Amino acid sequence: QVQLVESGGGLVQPGGSLRLSCAASGNIFGRTTWGWYRQVPGKQREMVATIATYEIIYYADAVKGRFTISKDNAKSTVFLQMNSLGPEDTAVYFCNVKRRSFDDEYWGQGTQVTVSS
Repeated sequence: QVQLVESGGGLVQPGGSLRLSCAASGNIFGRTTWGWYRQVPGKQREMVATIATYEIIYYADAVKGRFTISKDNAKSTVFLQMNSLGPEDTAVYFCNVKRRSFDDEYWGQGTQVTVSS
């Protein structure tokens, strides 16, 4: 069993920055893919960034050059540094981990990010 706890969301002005964190407890060793997703009311959840074993990273086109995903394996924590935020980035951001070895996945509870002046 894995539990994910996100933090770092909040209200920020356009052009500002936020750093999200997702701390995992449980067995997250082995082949795993961490990811950040976001969702706005009435729309499907969309991938923002993922980081897999061997640091293979993907970003959604909408965030390339502005967001950076990273992880601290020793602390079982993944981060999402978000810069140059705009109103279009307003959403609930969810942390996800896929355990390839167990063929399962887990979601965090979500953290609200609001970009507004």
